[in-house]
Amino acid sequence: MTASLNKVMVIGNIGRPAEMRYMPSGRPVTCFSVGATRAWNSEDGRKQEETEWFHVVAWGDLAERCKRSLRENHQVYVEGRLQTRSWETEDGSRQLRTELVASDMILLSRSTGDEDVSSPAVDE
Repeated sequence: MTASLNKVMVIGNIGRPAEMRYMPSGRPVTCFSVGATRAWNSEDGRKQEETEWFHVVAWGDLAERCKRSLRENHQVYVEGRLQTRSWETEDGSRQLRTELVASDMILLSRSTGDEDVSSPAVDE
């Protein structure tokens, strides 16, 4: 069997507040979005920008830390793997979403007065 790798590292800004819920087992899960913006100059010299949005899912202790620490517009480093899941809506249509399943999160910037953040932890 050949080796494979599914690892993603993103640095960007929180786009929507972290939303935490609990699975029937009691395990916490937190979802949030991170926007990573790239900039370049077009052939005619105009500055261009494009933001790629990542739907991030964190589980367990990391989910609780993300919910407690992250606010809109904070800059964050998220590391994990990509996972695509599918589900069927009530009207019978099939939906797909590719998510970044986080294994680590480091808060890079925050507003003055935000609560302190503990050291990074891996929990998936």
